[in-house]
Formats: sequence, C-alpha cells, structure tokens
Amino acid sequence: MNISFSLNGRDIGLSANPMERLSDLLRDRLGVHSLMVDCGSGACGKCVVLLDQEAVPSCLVPAFRIRSRSVMTYEGFVETQAYALVIEHFLKSGVELCGFCDAATILAAGSLILKAQAILERESGRLGLGSGGQTETSEISEREIVETMSSVYCRCTPPRLTLDAAKSAVATVLGKGRGRAAR
Repeated sequence: MNISFSLNGRDIGLSANPMERLSDLLRDRLGVHSLMVDCGSGACGKCVVLLDQEAVPSCLVPAFRIRSRSVMTYEGFVETQAYALVIEHFLKSGVELCGFCDAATILAAGSLILKAQAILERESGRLGLGSGGQTETSEISEREIVETMSSVYCRCTPPRLTLDAAKSAVATVLGKGRGRAAR
C-alpha cells in the first residue's frame, strides 16, 4: 500500500504493509532514533509521537492510519516554540529526565501545550466574529493532563514533577493568551 503523510513538516510517500506499526516504520525505515520501543503494547508510552498534534503510542498505530495525516516526532518538536515552553517548565519544576523516556515525556507535555494554543486560536476566531462565550472545549481538564502525562511510564523522575510542570505550562499558555497571569 502506498502511504503519504507528513513527518515533521516534510511530505513522505512510501510503500508499506498497512498493518506495519508506525513505530517500526519510523525507527527502522525512516531512521527516527529518538523513538524508543520498549513494550510494544502501548503500556510504557516510550514510543509516543504526535499524530495530528495528539500524543499516541506509535506501536499501536498501523501504517494505514497515518495516510494524509501529520506525524511529529521529537526531532520535529524540538523546532517548535512549544518545546521551549515545555523545557522551561520542566526545569522550573526540577524535572530531570533520562535519555530513555525524555523524548516521549516531552512530547506528551507538548501535546497539551499545542492543544492549549489551538484553544486560544479558536477563541480568538470566535471573538473576531463577535460570538463570544466559551465552550466545553475551552479548557484542558486536570484529568486530561493527568491521563496524558501518565501515558509515559518513567522511572527516572517522580510523576508529580512532570505533572506539575505540564499543568504550569498549560496554565501559562492559557493565561497569557487570555491576557492574565498563569494560575
């Protein structure tokens, strides 16, 4: 099957078995070395990538699911402003990651930042049209932050530190974007 998708902003086209795991395709065929594959069942989260800006375990994504979609790995994410914000809040919170889980943990937090930025873009669009008011999707719940950050199993840093850093980064994005200080 021919599969076309975007990888870190670059158009990719290749032939793949439709059921080939995205993690295998990225590591073995496209040389993405930041991607760690540990459990192969999605439980550890070390193979997280951003699929259309949502954190997903790439070992559970069959190749046919990425057709015409956007995949971002750690290599692409480090080029974004969201990366700098994640790193800033990780450092402030005392997060020290090892080389095994760092990319996945940073991508998980990054997905929340990207979602917060998308919320602000939608809000500014609504406000520009004169239809103010917030919808149920105008916030990122604490539960969503907890679920996203706990999707990566990390032994090197206490989960509370990465969770606090992610919450702080999301609050900063939403607070600044709405003209108020971070919560």
